[in-house]
Amino acid sequence: MVPSEFLEQFQKKWNEMLNREEGEKIRKLLAIDGKTQRGNGNKNQKGNHIVSAVDENGFCLGQKRVEEKTNEIMAIPELLDSLTIKGCIITTDAMGTQTEIAKKIRQKRADYVLALKGNQGSLYEDVRLYFSDPELREKCAYKKTVEKARGKVEKREYWQTEDIGWLSQKKAWPGLKSILLTRNTIKGADGKEQIEERYFISSLSTEIEDAARVVRGHWKVESYHWHLDVTFREDGNHTLEKQASYNLNIMRKLSISILKMIEVGNKPLSMKKKRYAIGTNPEKHLEQIINL
Repeated sequence: MVPSEFLEQFQKKWNEMLNREEGEKIRKLLAIDGKTQRGNGNKNQKGNHIVSAVDENGFCLGQKRVEEKTNEIMAIPELLDSLTIKGCIITTDAMGTQTEIAKKIRQKRADYVLALKGNQGSLYEDVRLYFSDPELREKCAYKKTVEKARGKVEKREYWQTEDIGWLSQKKAWPGLKSILLTRNTIKGADGKEQIEERYFISSLSTEIEDAARVVRGHWKVESYHWHLDVTFREDGNHTLEKQASYNLNIMRKLSISILKMIEVGNKPLSMKKKRYAIGTNPEKHLEQIINL
């Protein structure tokens, strides 16, 4: 069996090739999140849990395998050590909101935007109470976007402030400079509204455009996991051997990168249709793949 370490190194070299164009004006965003390989589990074992770093273009730049979701906290610093993240903005869900992870990000000269949840005690509640004051919100940097699609109107609002001298936990978070509130309001065709508010801490100064891009960009990793399940049916693959299942995960991710970069036919195709077209006639597309 091919060693997983070999495939990880191959993936790393592949990603170095993808990122050979340096000097971008827009700072690279990396979203870190985990996904369990459900098909790898049964009554005798838990499925592999794989923590991945996905950029906003939808490419996986690195990953680490852990035995279960609770081990994400230990895997994220190791994953960060394996990546070149200087100048990047790193985002995680609330599982990754840990002081040691923030410290690691800052040591590698990157910035962070970390999600808060209610189970993080007073930090979440203090930030929530701050933004609940209309007068304080009025002084924050603010951005709003409105999009219409499929009979729904989605309004996204972002508030960011560096007024955090009052925050008792500030010193515990290396490089902490600002806090953020996002509010998504979705209005359906029936006039009913759904509102979701989320809170974040960040090492970014008040850069509301960057902050909004990062918050929205984090969901790229969710879309990425969706492709693993829908385009490649990962959860339906019942390879129980741990290393073999992990190797297949790496190969699927390399395949997603290829599908994103090549054109099939004259019309835009979904990744699922691209995969089918290439699979039915691989010789036709082989040269294009080799010349990427």
